[in-house]
Amino acid sequence: MEQRYESSPKELERMNTAELRSNFLAEKLFVNGKANFVYSHYDRMVMGGIIPTTKTISLGNYVELKSKYFLERREMGIINIGGKGTITADGKSYKLDKLSCLYLSRGTKKVSFKSNSKTTKAKFYIFSAPAHSEYQTTLYTKEEALPFTLGSSETANHRTIYKYIHGDGIKSCQVVMGLTVLEEGSVWNTMPAHTHDRRSEVYLYFDVPKNQGVMHFMGQPQETRHLWVQNNQAIISPPWSIHAGSGTSSYSFIWAMAGENQDFADMDFIELKNIR
Repeated sequence: MEQRYESSPKELERMNTAELRSNFLAEKLFVNGKANFVYSHYDRMVMGGIIPTTKTISLGNYVELKSKYFLERREMGIINIGGKGTITADGKSYKLDKLSCLYLSRGTKKVSFKSNSKTTKAKFYIFSAPAHSEYQTTLYTKEEALPFTLGSSETANHRTIYKYIHGDGIKSCQVVMGLTVLEEGSVWNTMPAHTHDRRSEVYLYFDVPKNQGVMHFMGQPQETRHLWVQNNQAIISPPWSIHAGSGTSSYSFIWAMAGENQDFADMDFIELKNIR
């Protein structure tokens, strides 16, 4: 488990490209046959990637968590972005197609991951945050996430949003999680940009076509920075930072948040004329 520490807006202003990437970009979450995790000190978020190959992969414990097992004091959201897979949690198995989401409650002790096919491997993206209470372990398909479409082709942001873990969906202590799929020909994932001082967020970009990329914009609205992001890479977004991206083609991304509240609409929008 790799650790990432907090940076202030003043530090960000002075970072070069390498420093920006080492502080905010998780480049190698997904490795065949392994489980990789990054611990962010922003709201104690943990993100990870698991690609089971020929063997089942068990969720281990990590010294950085200072706990008896991973979910002793945490909850977890998992979205499969690969082939069909199965997650077994405390003896109960859950089958996940691509874009299905499983929420695991605090107190879940034994978790394992496997791919249902040797040729098309499952690819589990994991997001975890501290939890002070327990909610029911729940599985949602993308159809159950009540998808809705917004934006337009004229502004290059025609997209469908799937909300899984939120106030009107899967119940959780503080995790909010879902994904957005851009329509062909659209490239902006959100614009105008926004911040939300009460929550930190992580973007995982996926289904980015080969030889394509996404330009991710971050920083305070009056002092923005950018990072080129490739397929299956994640960006840590502090509460004071905007988080918006534009790709060289259409793509998808998972958004996951933790913090003071779970209000999906708690956003402070920034007018384009005020972004620098």
